[in-house]
Amino acid sequence: MTTPKAPPFFERLVIVDALRGYALMGLFLVHCVEYFELYWLNPYPSVVNSLVFGLFGGKAFAIFALCFGLSFHIIMDRAARRGTDFSGRFVWRLTLLMVIGVLHGLIYRGDILTVLAPLGLLLIFIHRIRNNWILLALAGFLFLQPELIIRTISALNGADWALQPPYFLLDQSLNTFANSSFGDILAVNLWDGVHQRMSFYWTSGRMMQIVGLFILGLVLGRIGFFAQLDRHVTSRRILLGLFLLLGFGLEALTGSVTQMVPAGPDGFARQWFGQIWGSYHKLAFTGAQVILFVEVWRLVPRVMQTLAPVGRMTLTLYVGQSLLFVPVFYGYGLGLWDDWNQGQALTFGVITFGMQMIAASLWYRHYRYGPLEWLWRAATFGTVDIPFRRTSAA
Repeated sequence: MTTPKAPPFFERLVIVDALRGYALMGLFLVHCVEYFELYWLNPYPSVVNSLVFGLFGGKAFAIFALCFGLSFHIIMDRAARRGTDFSGRFVWRLTLLMVIGVLHGLIYRGDILTVLAPLGLLLIFIHRIRNNWILLALAGFLFLQPELIIRTISALNGADWALQPPYFLLDQSLNTFANSSFGDILAVNLWDGVHQRMSFYWTSGRMMQIVGLFILGLVLGRIGFFAQLDRHVTSRRILLGLFLLLGFGLEALTGSVTQMVPAGPDGFARQWFGQIWGSYHKLAFTGAQVILFVEVWRLVPRVMQTLAPVGRMTLTLYVGQSLLFVPVFYGYGLGLWDDWNQGQALTFGVITFGMQMIAASLWYRHYRYGPLEWLWRAATFGTVDIPFRRTSAA
């Protein structure tokens, strides 16, 4: 049996790397401000909380999902141009990502890889739909949150299944993270942490939103949205205005519209509707941020390119952030979650992410891939015959 040969190194779409780096920054700052989830032991309002969650809460992960769908298109398109079908190997690639996510989830319950990897399998079938309008209609349907709409109506009608609190709201594990040993945390995350994570992503509507964003990223890849920036200027600016109007409008109406929905038994109908409404205005702001990113890129590309190295090393840094910084906040480490205010946590996040940007930039002067990125690629193709150092022949 011959060892499969990896495809040659290719030039990257730098703006996509930078956008992914921006999403990583947003996700990391959210994690720091919420003390890697321990903020929810004693939540309190603050300007820092409003600023960071307003900018990145529910949006950074959405940009990740968009980039995931876009990257899928790039991978499949380049394979097709070489005359190969990458579908089977993409399934294996996602299997490897799932394994990494499971291991990462033992350290940090909020892992997103174990959500992206299984949902990414749907792209194998979705990309066979060649009509982009059908795909956009499917994404739009998912963005409407049909499951939460059904859940809301069912709660209004007293259906028992819709009147049960989601599992993640019954969370008892945060005290373990704050006060227990590393071994205790591993034990909690091995089982209960998975249930908590999946409960949150499902009952918040994020799973459907992620699949919709996968599809949208796939379509944006097909039309060259990021590859040909001069083709869509007018459309982008019109969409930017619409997204901002929609985002601010929906957010401003949140309280009054939500109160118009009957609470139903135990208030669950209003709670589910609030999840729906919140997903709408966060999605609008996500679209606005992506377009603003593109517009700023066109004005000052050299400034925005500073985010590209961390975007190329997203897997390594995402996992590394948990390994290095969860112990800063959790009880088995420094336990600073109840010593720092959110301003201090944000300052720490900004400084340490800046250090990550410098480290990634220096790394790519000598290497073609981040450490985990190279291992992931090598395992995907079952060969170590993949150039790692820049001095190696490509």
